[in-house]
Formats: sequence, structure tokens, C-alpha cells
Amino acid sequence: MSWQGYVDNNLVGTGKVSMAAIIGLKGGVWASSPGLNVSMEEQTAIIKGLDDPSPLQANGIFVSGKKYLTLQANPRSIYGKAGGDGLCVVRTNQAVLIGIYNSPLLPGDANKVVEGLADYLISVGY
Repeated sequence: MSWQGYVDNNLVGTGKVSMAAIIGLKGGVWASSPGLNVSMEEQTAIIKGLDDPSPLQANGIFVSGKKYLTLQANPRSIYGKAGGDGLCVVRTNQAVLIGIYNSPLLPGDANKVVEGLADYLISVGY
């Protein structure tokens, strides 16, 4: 399956994630939903934030120009919230999955979808 297929079918296609993107750990957007534009600065901050979450915890996480309050950040994942919306960011061996959910979608459902795809990609070497 193409990277865009993972975004369209395995993330957004579940109905639990509003928009999604896959970026490379070395930078670059591999695939994304229409209207979701992850700038190079945002990509860099996310990737660095997985190794050192303190800047994200202090300043929040930005995706497509929207600021999310960082709820949790560790070397595997980052969770953020902006009003009734939120995001789940998960690192794999070679990529970072970004799933955004908008109200009335539920955080737990969205997180389970993004984490599940990350586990699968890790299991096949990505």
C-alpha cells in the first residue's frame, strides 16, 4: 500500500481521525490529508520533541498552523489538545504518524487508530 493509502484508509478512513499525515524521521511529508499542511518548521519541532519534549511541553505543538496544548510527550508519542480537537503523534522506526481528530470524535478512539497503525508499521520494519 502507498503511504497515501495508509492516510486515506487506515487513519482517516476509520472515521476516528479527521485528518492525518505521515512524515519521515529525516523530514519530508510522505502523505497527508487535503488541507493538512505540516510545515518544515513544524516537522522539525515534532521530530525533535520526540527526543526532548520540554519545548513542546512549554510552548505547545503546532500542526498546520494550529497550536495544541501538549498533554503528554515521550519518545514514542505526543498527545495534544485544542478545545474539543486534538492530535496524536506516534514515532515508528522511519516515520512519524500524525492523526488529528475534531469534535465530536473521541481522543481514545483516534489514539487507538494511530497507535495501532504505528505498531503495524514497526512490525514490518517501518
